[in-house]
Amino acid sequence: MKNRFRRFGPPILLLAPSLVLMAVFVYGLIGANFRTSITDNHTAGQATGRQPVSTVWFQNYVDLLKSESFQHSLVNLVLYTAVFLVGTLVIGFVWAWLLDKPVKGEGFFRSVYLFPMAVSFVASGVVWRWLLNSNQDESASGLNRLFQMVGLDFLQNNWWNNVTFGITAIAIPAIWQLSGYVMALFLAGFRGIPEELREAGRMDGASEWKVYRYVIFPELTPIALSALIIIGHMSLKSFDLIMSISKPANYQTKVPAVDMYVSKSSFDYANAAAIGSILLIIVAIAVVPYLIKTNRQEK
Repeated sequence: MKNRFRRFGPPILLLAPSLVLMAVFVYGLIGANFRTSITDNHTAGQATGRQPVSTVWFQNYVDLLKSESFQHSLVNLVLYTAVFLVGTLVIGFVWAWLLDKPVKGEGFFRSVYLFPMAVSFVASGVVWRWLLNSNQDESASGLNRLFQMVGLDFLQNNWWNNVTFGITAIAIPAIWQLSGYVMALFLAGFRGIPEELREAGRMDGASEWKVYRYVIFPELTPIALSALIIIGHMSLKSFDLIMSISKPANYQTKVPAVDMYVSKSSFDYANAAAIGSILLIIVAIAVVPYLIKTNRQEK
């Protein structure tokens, strides 16, 4: 017994504070959120304790998923995530591929590409709100004014005010802000591939395309998967950028995180907690399989 304590005691004591904090502030709060989501706590009176709160189990979830407004938010989330993922992965990969050549002034270009990531989503959202202004023709400003000046009037758009695809316009600043991060991941992947592997492929008669297809791309697969998971879960939880660009109650650009904020602001804590739980489940579906696969590979 003493030997076991000497072996496992110090590590357990070292990890204990972190484990306690995680148990309380992560899993404890997740449990409290779920408990609130299965109640009928929808009014300010219930929130302050002046009215009784009862358990309705999963009725809030059913009502949300049946709601056309929440279904619209989920569709917006899918559109935003799809455009965001494709844009950041493609642009980030192309930038990394160009820098891997190498090119003169690589350090300068790396800094330029990574700089947007240092800007907060709120600050960039304020700037992009002006750039994506929907005014056109004589009153055009932002990107619409730029298109007008260079004779590309047909590219003028309502941007985030577009009734059908307004949410995809907000993916543009998100792509601008995080493509540099994906570029850094891919560039590290490129630099981690031994030059001997490339030369061996070329000596065997492989064309440059086949070198990329059979040597480089397989080596970059883990990098691409990591970028997909990281960027994907960030897009699923997007809130501050969307709120900075569009109005809080804008129907065209609302996503579940915005619905959660609006519900909480109106003291509808049950629905806000239910939306939070749904987002947690969506993120878990995306992340947990990746974590399981990574854990198995490490073993």
